Amino acid sequence: MTARPAEPVRHLYVHVPFCPSICPYCDFHVLTRSSGLVEGYLARLDAEAQELAATYPVDLDTVYLGGGTPSFLRDNELTALVGSVQRHLGWGRLENTLEVNPGTVSAGRAAHWRALGFDRASLGVQSLHDPTLLFLGRRHSAAQARSAAGHLLAQGFRVSGDLITAVAEQPLEEDIQGLHDLGMGHISAYTLTIEPGTEFARRGVTVSDEDERRGFEVTAERLAALGYERYEISNYARPGERSRHNLSYWQNRHYLGLGPGAAGHYPARDSGLLSLRRTSPHLHDWLRGERGTPDLLPPHEWVTDALFMGLRLREGVDLDDLTQRSGVAVAAAYAPAIQSNVQQGLLIRDGSRLRATEAGWWVLNEVVTDFLEVDVGAHQADS
Repeated sequence: MTARPAEPVRHLYVHVPFCPSICPYCDFHVLTRSSGLVEGYLARLDAEAQELAATYPVDLDTVYLGGGTPSFLRDNELTALVGSVQRHLGWGRLENTLEVNPGTVSAGRAAHWRALGFDRASLGVQSLHDPTLLFLGRRHSAAQARSAAGHLLAQGFRVSGDLITAVAEQPLEEDIQGLHDLGMGHISAYTLTIEPGTEFARRGVTVSDEDERRGFEVTAERLAALGYERYEISNYARPGERSRHNLSYWQNRHYLGLGPGAAGHYPARDSGLLSLRRTSPHLHDWLRGERGTPDLLPPHEWVTDALFMGLRLREGVDLDDLTQRSGVAVAAAYAPAIQSNVQQGLLIRDGSRLRATEAGWWVLNEVVTDFLEVDVGAHQADS
């Protein structure tokens, strides 16, 4: 039996799998609602929250409701969900985020969400160009997105706007300017990716290298000119508007995963293991009480995870900090991979700080592959 860890977990992700419709590019665990399904979900969620509270010490800084479409839940359903979280696990001291579909927002609903304790909204705008929204299978219009942003800002939400790039014939500069003009303090810009098993994949939709590169470069240039800091490869923020919850992922902190399909990163202190990851099964198996098999991470695997996530950040990673947290002499263990990528202009080494260049961000998966191939067995740090 694993001993209960002493260090509290400070971040919670809650997965709400229900959507009004399934977008053709989406490969997340989502489904449309049917009779009795949401009720069963809420009951199981309450039980799982209680199980997590009994297993891990929890002192939350952030809570994030993602999906799916959490704002698709009816007001009484979302109230019940928040009640379960607060009763068993508490609430975030620093930030509580609700993912919002523009088509679900009204002035009254925005006020209700704010009253429940949410202070940040991640708004799935994707584009402010109706033909692009139609191609992406989004059921809201540009006008609805503008209205939704206004309602949320009027209630005092910190609002982040999602933007999809690399769509053929998308007026990208206008989309970027439009999000800025709406008052977004944070913008997440993601390249359209065609994942296996999605409707787009079945239809043979492709993304050209030219559109992908243009989206990557134009977004960075235009948002920098508008005063946004690119603090992560796909995320831009005005001062004080960074996503505190998502930073916990990129800094490889522990977080709880609640709900079907939710991933969690949990402390594990016995048998030389640093942590474990577990992804809950999809809804119907999860409703039967299945939890998913934990993936136990020894120190060297934890380090490669930390490098993969941390190099997404503008400030990169502190190698000395990773050594202290993992027990692996990181700078020595990964010296050949670090040196090779520095020489290619893909990474910058500044003392103990290692970060990716703009060129390195463009090929980050290839950079990280070099680290995955390193044998770190002989590089345990001195205790």
